[in-house]
Amino acid sequence: MGQAVVQGAQAMCSMGTSPGGVKVSSQQTVSAGGATMATIQDAGTLNIGPFGMCTSMTNPAVASATAAAQGVLQPQPCTPVPAGPWGPGKTNIIICGNPCLDSDSQMACSYAGSIKIVSPGQTTVNV
Repeated sequence: MGQAVVQGAQAMCSMGTSPGGVKVSSQQTVSAGGATMATIQDAGTLNIGPFGMCTSMTNPAVASATAAAQGVLQPQPCTPVPAGPWGPGKTNIIICGNPCLDSDSQMACSYAGSIKIVSPGQTTVNV
């Protein structure tokens, strides 16, 4: 059983160096632990904050900088490119037509990373 993910949660990409914040824009009416709950649709570039530096060679900026450094990996600032939506979410809890996002959900990044929730933003509501 996971926990409800809310505004201010933290996510982490396997190709990043630090967590990024989760912003809720899919709905503004349902809350958990005093904060707006996220849904699986909160998966766009406006919903996921940067993950520090990106280390994926499928990221064009990293590949270009690494090639210029004669093959020595050169991490570059992370600009998340989520290949969302989040999955699987909690299909038995529907908010504005979408499953709620829980702490067990994850999604892929277009640059080969796996994005997971590392802190749901609250600890009182299990889903």
